[in-house]
Amino acid sequence: MLDVRRLRLLRELQIRGTLAEVAEALQYSPSSVSQQLALLEKEAGVELLRKTGRRVQLTPQAEVLVAHTAQLLETLEQAEADLAASLTTVTGTVRIAVFQSAALALMPDTLTRMAATYPEVRIEMTQREPETALHETWARDFDLVIAEQYPGHAAPRYPELDRIKLTSDAIRLAVPPPSANRPAITSIADAADLAWVMEPRGAASRHWAEQACRTAGFEPDVRFETADLQAQIRLIESGNAVAFMPDLVWTGKTTTAQLLSLPGDPHRTVFTSVRRSSVKRPAILAARENLALTAESIAPTVAQNG
Repeated sequence: MLDVRRLRLLRELQIRGTLAEVAEALQYSPSSVSQQLALLEKEAGVELLRKTGRRVQLTPQAEVLVAHTAQLLETLEQAEADLAASLTTVTGTVRIAVFQSAALALMPDTLTRMAATYPEVRIEMTQREPETALHETWARDFDLVIAEQYPGHAAPRYPELDRIKLTSDAIRLAVPPPSANRPAITSIADAADLAWVMEPRGAASRHWAEQACRTAGFEPDVRFETADLQAQIRLIESGNAVAFMPDLVWTGKTTTAQLLSLPGDPHRTVFTSVRRSSVKRPAILAARENLALTAESIAPTVAQNG
């Protein structure tokens, strides 16, 4: 009989590409991963891996096993969720991947709510970019992801992941406070010749921001790149840059920056995703429930700051 743990290693290799990445993800040594896959080959009685230079490639027979392994893992995870749902106490660990502005705006109150209502649930939070986090949740590195989607930019979809909208927030042009040394900025056109701060290339927010500037008739002068929105805010408030900012960034804080509405009133969507096989797990349901309560409670504040 084929060993499920070894089958999982084969699937991990398909997902991650190298033995070293599989070992790192599962906290094994590369030699141990290699040995376990060799044993799996003996169990299967067919060649599963072929060397291509310094890498290994899955054979067609290995791909067949990987497809069945995905179904097995889903069934096992669903069984675990059903078992947990049969208990009277909500326990366990929920590993959450979250992008920065959601981590700052949503997670503190959500953690407080969880501690008060579900004290036996352990929440582990890691900051990740949404595109990466969705893939890693599909790959079982996380149990729940809080991700974002900008207007006209579809976030990656994985058949095994569901998607539930958490909230949405307006995207505005954030500009420095009025000053005698600077002309007044009242629209995106007024920012055509100013220095911009944006997230690094590859981020959905960066692509959306560049397209918004081009639609307005100019190429933005991006002098500063950082994924840290707090650093972006400091550059704006100090008069050194302008940027597009979603309203969620201002939750619980005041700013000297001016926030200008944009043509078409663009909004970003914030959503959660979990694997469908674990969607009924009580600890995950509890985390989603409290995230929704937090998002609902801050919505009026976000609108007011905007």
